[in-house]
Amino acid sequence: MGKEIGRESQKDNDLFYTCGLIDYIARKTKNVRSYVVNRLGKERIEKIYDLADVYHCDNIERVAEDFIEEANIENGSFDNVGDCMYIIPSHWDIGKVYKRLIKMAAEKENADVVDVLFEVYNSFISEKIDDYNSSMYYENPSYLLACYEEKEVL
Repeated sequence: MGKEIGRESQKDNDLFYTCGLIDYIARKTKNVRSYVVNRLGKERIEKIYDLADVYHCDNIERVAEDFIEEANIENGSFDNVGDCMYIIPSHWDIGKVYKRLIKMAAEKENADVVDVLFEVYNSFISEKIDDYNSSMYYENPSYLLACYEEKEVL
C-alpha cells in the first residue's frame, strides 16, 4: 500500500488520519459517520486521503472546521460520546478501527480504498462500531471484516 516509514506504510497512515478526521467531525457536529462521509463526498475524501500528511501537521480542530464549512455539514443530534456509559474511545481509536477494516476489505476485494471507505461507512457495521456501549469497536479486525462481508453480526 505504499512506501514504508516506521511500522506502517504512508498510505496506511493517511487512511488512519482520514478516518480519525471523519470521526472527529462526526463527534463535533453530532452526526452519524455515514452522514459526514456522504456530505464530504468522494472528491473531498480523496483530497483528505491524498494530503493527510499535510493536514496532520495542522491542528485537527482547524482542519475539521474548514471541511465542516466547505461541505456544509449541519449539526445533528447523534451523540454516541454523550450516550456512552463506559470509557469513551478517542477519535483516533475509532479511526484505527475503521482504517484496519477498510484496508483489509480493500485488499481482499482488490478495490480502491476510498470506494471501500464509502461502502464501510454506509454499511450496517458503522452503526455497530459507533455504539460505544457495545463491544463491537474493540473486536478483532478479522471478526469485523467477516461481519462486514456477511452483512450481519456473526
